[in-house]
Amino acid sequence: MRKPVVGVIGNSHCVEDRFEVQIVSEQNLRAVAEVAGALPLMFAGCPEVTEIGALLDVVDGVVLAGARANVHPSHFRTEPDPRHEPYDVSRDDLALSLAQACVARCVPIFGICRGLQEMNVAFGGSLHPEIRELPGRLNHRMPRLENGEIHPDLTVVFAERHDVRLVQGGVFARMLGCETIRVNSLHGQGILEPGERVVVEGVAEDGTIEAIRIADAPAFALGVQWHAEYDPQRNPINRALFEAFGAALQARRRAA
Repeated sequence: MRKPVVGVIGNSHCVEDRFEVQIVSEQNLRAVAEVAGALPLMFAGCPEVTEIGALLDVVDGVVLAGARANVHPSHFRTEPDPRHEPYDVSRDDLALSLAQACVARCVPIFGICRGLQEMNVAFGGSLHPEIRELPGRLNHRMPRLENGEIHPDLTVVFAERHDVRLVQGGVFARMLGCETIRVNSLHGQGILEPGERVVVEGVAEDGTIEAIRIADAPAFALGVQWHAEYDPQRNPINRALFEAFGAALQARRRAA
């Protein structure tokens, strides 16, 4: 049996203020290849280029990876604000429909950071543009130096920063074999209102929603707010997630 193929969504990016490209973090590709045991295939986060039906005909699963851009607030009936830019409206237009299509067609889907947010919005939920502005919330943004620059040490940027309490007996608790985990934190937006089919499976110590599943999804349909693609080769929590995703891919291959 051949390796499963996983589509990893790309992000719009401009090189030298002139060249429009699609990019994806190599960490996502390595996590899919080295831990999920699948062949990662990056696809354009752009509806003019990527046709969802054709994509789902050739992949066994989809990763909605994290990205710098926020989900545009027009998708959850909120006015945009320049403070919360950049946006990637092309990716929004594709990812929201893709999340629904994956669930409907029994294609395993794993949402990471922005991907969790997209899954929530796709099923009717809303986001807060800057979760740290809510009363009592932690600063979930990545660590920076005193001068405002991003910390140069990736082990600091992706360090575990807060606990997540998992729902007792839930999918994540059973998968991970515990009810409290510790995760990294690199995001501004966060779930405000869960979507109609979005089931909350994990919450940070400040109340921020960190893990979700899509109710009654016939295949793997999970999302996490932290960056699970970081070091799943050694991090036991992130490894378990990608291994479970890989098992779902193999199950789909066998059923095909």
